[in-house]
Amino acid sequence: MLFEIRHSIRFSYERPVFLEPMIVRLSPRQDVTQRLISHELTVTEAPAGHSLILEPDGTDARVLWFSDKREHLQLQVLSVVETLRCNPFDWILTHPPAQRLPASYPAAEAASLAPSLSTTSGVSEPDSTPVGAWAAGIAAEVEHSTPDFLMRLADEIHHGFHHIGRLDGEPFSPEDTLSSRCGACRDTAMLYVMACRSQGLAARFVSGYSMHHPPEVSEHELHAWAEVYLPGGGWRGYDPSLGLAVADGHVALAASHDHLMAAPTTGTYRGTDVGSQLSYIIELKVSDPEPEPGEEAA
Repeated sequence: MLFEIRHSIRFSYERPVFLEPMIVRLSPRQDVTQRLISHELTVTEAPAGHSLILEPDGTDARVLWFSDKREHLQLQVLSVVETLRCNPFDWILTHPPAQRLPASYPAAEAASLAPSLSTTSGVSEPDSTPVGAWAAGIAAEVEHSTPDFLMRLADEIHHGFHHIGRLDGEPFSPEDTLSSRCGACRDTAMLYVMACRSQGLAARFVSGYSMHHPPEVSEHELHAWAEVYLPGGGWRGYDPSLGLAVADGHVALAASHDHLMAAPTTGTYRGTDVGSQLSYIIELKVSDPEPEPGEEAA
């Protein structure tokens, strides 16, 4: 699919403030799942300087820094992306201990994936946590099959939870989302991540866009889902708010074991008792790409 994305973000402050350096993660990934055709970021008013960087998780980001006080900052992004993965199930598991749950990885992969395996709960037995016990129950229902668990988990969250639109704020804790059976896409994404980790599967948080319009939102918003690492399959996306395996209907911006490292922007400002407001507009145009010269249309 061909995505034309217009994303405008505006920060407004009650009076002039000094902006600390800001990290911007609004450039779509370029990898085996999607091809970045063009990308343009416009900053109003222009910053004092900027630098393109590669973050620890491999995200392409831009650091902006400022030399003057300001009451507004606007970021305008225009990106064109072709998504490439038509079949989300075109993989095999090449490491037998990852085929059944709880899963394990080859030593070298496990060391590299360590941050995405951590439950950060400090509990030695994952089944003793509410999320771990819930995930263990789902694993038992599918006879501990890893592929079946991943789809059953997404389906359980999609059909068994009340999905809401929530414009700002960090994700709720996975425990709170499970207890309330309610949350926005970033809340259910983090629940999915932690449920997978409790079963020994490396999982991380993803931010980006989706052509699928969730019924709980009335207009396009930044979307969130999860990716799970499978030996032989690599990182594979699962969208629990929509109940599906991710194919060519999603465009990823950033992915990280820590959801804060996948936020579209990260920054602070200096100003005593100064309030701020964030507003944004996202416009998506999605179409089938034109076939290459000499290539027959499917």
